[in-house]
Amino acid sequence: MIEAFIDGKEGTTGLKIFDMLSARPDVRILTLPDDLRKDENARRELLNRADVSFLCLPDEEAKKAAEMTKRRGAKIIDASTAHRTSPGWVYGFPELTDERGEEIRASDRVSNPGCHATGVISIAAPLVRGGVVASDYPFVITSLSGYSGAGKKTIAVYEDDNRDRELDSPRHYSHLQSHKHIPEIVRECGLSHAPVFMPVICDFYCGMCVTVPLQSRLMKKNYGVDDIRKYFSEYYARHKLIEVAEKYEIPDFIAANELSGTNRLKIYVSGSDDRIFIASVFDNLGKGASGAACENMNVMFGLDETAYLI
Repeated sequence: MIEAFIDGKEGTTGLKIFDMLSARPDVRILTLPDDLRKDENARRELLNRADVSFLCLPDEEAKKAAEMTKRRGAKIIDASTAHRTSPGWVYGFPELTDERGEEIRASDRVSNPGCHATGVISIAAPLVRGGVVASDYPFVITSLSGYSGAGKKTIAVYEDDNRDRELDSPRHYSHLQSHKHIPEIVRECGLSHAPVFMPVICDFYCGMCVTVPLQSRLMKKNYGVDDIRKYFSEYYARHKLIEVAEKYEIPDFIAANELSGTNRLKIYVSGSDDRIFIASVFDNLGKGASGAACENMNVMFGLDETAYLI
């Protein structure tokens, strides 16, 4: 039986993790009474008692919680941005390489990927690692997300009956190119330069579609659209939570909420041999957050990465 503690259970990611773990017969969730949720001594006790703790906290609080966890073997999965590029922490994307899965399994400190970053890395990292494009490829990336990814306050704004009419429209943000996921994208994709990254928040609850277009004339390998599709199919062939759509499966319209309520990620490869369109579709609360955290827990405890996720 795995004893798990969710520090920050009241947030969107924490609540989803709680629901997912509550349905598992192999997990016992450790909880604190409401009046002790922010009591440092009570939190320290559970952080060091639990087999694994999920940190669903603001960055500074996540750093403090990690420092409070002293017991050897007490595992941490940090869902914040705090440790995604920190030494001593393994970035929790087990499908990225065979070695990454082994690193997660051997580690007590795993940082959970950001939702936007998950979509970008699922596409760009294999392209760079396989030498399909150079590390200085000028990526221009668009990422559409449901509003749940922005947290409880933004959810309340979007679901307010008297909300501003501008919320009816998709809205670009972070256009100063300072989005908090960019550092992890650069590192995990092995990029020598940050991409132009354009996140967009939309008027639907959950779901995400990240698009990474390619100009074949700028690629290192002479790959057409079918070659790229085959490359991704082979790259992720061993992993059940990531699938690559066949050519005949590609719809006229790719919906960002197609996989809402799941923990899977689907890659679409379309376009022409000159201009290749690649899209990564998943649930920002599933594979983009809570589902990924539970997947990382599975790997850390030597379970199949898909356990209780399909």
